[in-house]
Amino acid sequence: MMVIRLLYESVGFALSALRENKTRTFLSLIGVTIGIMTIVGIFSAVNTLRANLEASVEKLGSRSIYIQKQPWGGGGEYPWWKYQSRPNPSLRDFEQIKRRSNMTDGVCYEIYLDGKVLKYDNNAVENAYIAASTHDFYKIRTLEFAEGRYFTDAESERGTATVILGSKVAQGLFPNTSALGKKIFGAGRRLTVIGVLKEEGEGMLIDVSLDNIAIIPLNLARNLVNVEEYGPSIIVKALDKYPLDEVESELRGILRSAHRLSPTQEDDFALNQTTIITQQLDQMFLMVNTAGLMIGIFSVLVGGFGIANIMFVSVKERTNLIGIQKSLGAKNYFILSQFLIESVVLCLIGGLVGLGIIYFFALLLQLGAGVAIVVKLNEVLIAILVSTAIGLISGIIPAVMASRLDPVEAIRSK
Repeated sequence: MMVIRLLYESVGFALSALRENKTRTFLSLIGVTIGIMTIVGIFSAVNTLRANLEASVEKLGSRSIYIQKQPWGGGGEYPWWKYQSRPNPSLRDFEQIKRRSNMTDGVCYEIYLDGKVLKYDNNAVENAYIAASTHDFYKIRTLEFAEGRYFTDAESERGTATVILGSKVAQGLFPNTSALGKKIFGAGRRLTVIGVLKEEGEGMLIDVSLDNIAIIPLNLARNLVNVEEYGPSIIVKALDKYPLDEVESELRGILRSAHRLSPTQEDDFALNQTTIITQQLDQMFLMVNTAGLMIGIFSVLVGGFGIANIMFVSVKERTNLIGIQKSLGAKNYFILSQFLIESVVLCLIGGLVGLGIIYFFALLLQLGAGVAIVVKLNEVLIAILVSTAIGLISGIIPAVMASRLDPVEAIRSK
């Protein structure tokens, strides 16, 4: 009962301070509010960016390994001149992996013919990507069809003049009608549309969305261009029962054997995993989160000085009341706890106001721009703990002063 009474009185004093000295309290709490807004706001912005980037990376395939001539990355001392001299992945490499690998669920050879114009009657789509791929492309990327179907084995093998359109390409060429069965002109050939993909939406990474591409069989592209000169990639999807490191080790052995590399020679190819991107993102986001947390803590500390000022004034104004409480038997710890709780409550009010503002802006962005802001519960708890800690730090000196007041002198004060 004493604890409940203590909490009740302390919260009552804190709310009384808010009501009686609105301007002073507002100016004191604004530092805490801004600090919590900074902490949670930066965390939420980073989480939202991370979620969008991870969704884009997921489209590339979390169980996929991309065989290319240069590793993903860049910046710093990235020796791009060395990687440029490497050979492109060849069709022979692709055939060797398909024949010799025991850990793969799908192997795909893929090129992109970018900047192409696709036409149908008077409609045209400029700067479209034409993706030419072997049959296992559907195993690497999850394809959802708005209408139509994927290539049959025979169509992929013979390289028939068929095409699957991304949603934006289909809308541009066929704004008011179905695209199925229509013949479009692209890459110097007439192509029959056999499928249209559902809209994916733009991702945070370049060339991830399939909305602006047209997919054709690789064997059709081989009749049009030298596919090995168009920056090809061999994409391997690993079987779920094997760790990616083991699959990568198997692929390295197959490719080194196919390229006749001696044990002392370094690889002339790169095995890229999407984990490379996520690891780089984790490092970047860790630095941003740390910087945001430090900025927020400094802001909250500034607000803490304002809270301390309120508590010193509160002790001064209630000195007579403290004397009466002590003369009636109130212990020092009771007075100490009373002022500490009041300080914590004031900081929590500032923190909750900051959280409320963040959630308000998150709701506005979601309703207005369709952007889903990610606010994690553990980060909200961190903000509440920071507010509580600042409240304790700000209130400890005024609370100790109040608890040590002499009851007689306190009653005589005015």
